[in-house]
Amino acid sequence: MGAFKAYDIRGIYNTDFNKDTVYKIGYFLPKLLKSKVVLVGRDVRTSSEEIFEYLCKGITDSGSDVYDIGLATTPMVYFSTVHFSVDASVQITASHNPAKYNGLKISRTKAVPVGSDSGLKELEQMVLTQPIEVAATKGRILSKDAKTPYLAFLEQFVPDTSNLNISIDCSHGMANLLVKDLLGTHHHYLYDHFDGTFPAHEPNPLEVENTKDLEKAVLQNKSDIGVIYDGDADRVMFLDENGRFLQPDYITAVLGYYYLKKEQGNVLVDIRTSRSTTEYLTKLGANVYIWKVGHAFAKTKLRDLGAIFGGELAGHYYFRDFFNCDSGFLASLIVLQVVSELKKQGVSISSFIDSIIAYANSGEINFKLENKDSAMAALYERFVENDKPSKVMDFDGYRIEFSSWWFNVRKSNTEPYLRLVVEAKNAAELQERTKALSSIIKQFN
Repeated sequence: MGAFKAYDIRGIYNTDFNKDTVYKIGYFLPKLLKSKVVLVGRDVRTSSEEIFEYLCKGITDSGSDVYDIGLATTPMVYFSTVHFSVDASVQITASHNPAKYNGLKISRTKAVPVGSDSGLKELEQMVLTQPIEVAATKGRILSKDAKTPYLAFLEQFVPDTSNLNISIDCSHGMANLLVKDLLGTHHHYLYDHFDGTFPAHEPNPLEVENTKDLEKAVLQNKSDIGVIYDGDADRVMFLDENGRFLQPDYITAVLGYYYLKKEQGNVLVDIRTSRSTTEYLTKLGANVYIWKVGHAFAKTKLRDLGAIFGGELAGHYYFRDFFNCDSGFLASLIVLQVVSELKKQGVSISSFIDSIIAYANSGEINFKLENKDSAMAALYERFVENDKPSKVMDFDGYRIEFSSWWFNVRKSNTEPYLRLVVEAKNAAELQERTKALSSIIKQFN
C-alpha cells in the first residue's frame, strides 16, 4: 500500500489511499496502540473533512472514543496528546505536499511518533489482512478545546518584537490558526486566510519559487526578517533582510545562540547538516550528535540523548521543552527573539548568518532516478573503497567526510528522489566535487 511511508501515511487522496483505507486505519489504530481514546486534529485541505469522518467512524466502530480538537497545526496535536494524556493521536495532513495529497501523522503516549519501524508496518498489515467486527457498544466523538492551552504554552516564549519589522507568509495553511494571536496583527502578512487549495503557492517553503512573494514583501516593506510556515506549521523557514533564503541548518545555529548561553548539553542535527553549523555549536559548548533525517527518528533520538534541541535541513526544529517534538511556531518565536536582540546590538540577521558560514554548501540537490541503490553503491566504491575518507556514516544513506569537503547521498523517504548535499572549503572545490558526484549519479538515470 503506497501511502504507508517511513514517517507517516501520506499520498494522493483517492489514488494512493481512500476513505475505506482511512476507516480501517481508524478501526485498527486503538488496537495497535492499546488506547480507548484517539485524539484527532485536521488541517484545512479539501479532503480533510471526509478523512476525519471516516477515521472517526473506524475509531468509534472499534468501541473507542474520539477527542475531536478540530482544525489544528500538527504541533498542536503533539501538545494535545500530552495535555489530554491520551495514548493515541492522529493529525490529518499532508504537511507541505500539494493540495491533492493528504495523510495521517500518528503518535502514541507522550507524543512519541509512530513510524514504519514502530508500528506503521504492523498497522498496514492489520488494514490489509484482518477482519472488522463492529463493537456492540460504539465509541463517542467528544469535542475538546486544544487551542486555549496550546496558546498559553506558546505565549511564554513570545518575545518583544516592537523593534522589528516582520513579513510573514502563512501559505494559506494552518499557521493562520494561531499566528496573529502570538505575534499580533501589525506585521506584514501574506496569505493569512485558510484555503486548502493553496492558490498562492504550494505550502512547501523549501522550494525557492514558493518564497518569491515573501522575498518581494521583505524588500518592499524593508523588513528585518521574513518568516514562512509550511502547510501544517510544523516547519518554518526564514529570509534575511535582503530577501535571501536562509538555509535551515544555519537556523539551527541561531537556536544554539539562544539556548547554549543558558545551558550547555547535547544538540541533535541531521546527517545533511553543514560543518558551519556543527562547528559553531561545538564552539558554544554543545555536544553535537548527527542522526537520521525525519521526525520519527529525530524525536526518539532527542529523547534518548536528553538533547536540549535539534534541527534539520528541511526546517524541522525539535525541543526538549516541547516533549522532544517539532514546532514551527516555537522555532520562529525563538528566532525572532534572537533577531530582536541582535538588532539592539546593531547586528542584522544576514551579518549573523554570514559570521557562521565557513564553507561553501550546495544545498540539497535532487536526482530523479530509477536505480538509486546502484548509484549509491557506485559513489561508495569510488569515494570509500578507492579513497581514504576521514569518516563514513552509513545510517541514512552515506555521509562521507574528507578534510576539506564532505558529501551526503540518501534516498528520499517520501519522494522518488536521490538527494545529494556537498560542502567544501571554498566555492571552486565545491563546484569540482559536485560535478564529479553528479556525473556518477547521472549514469544511473
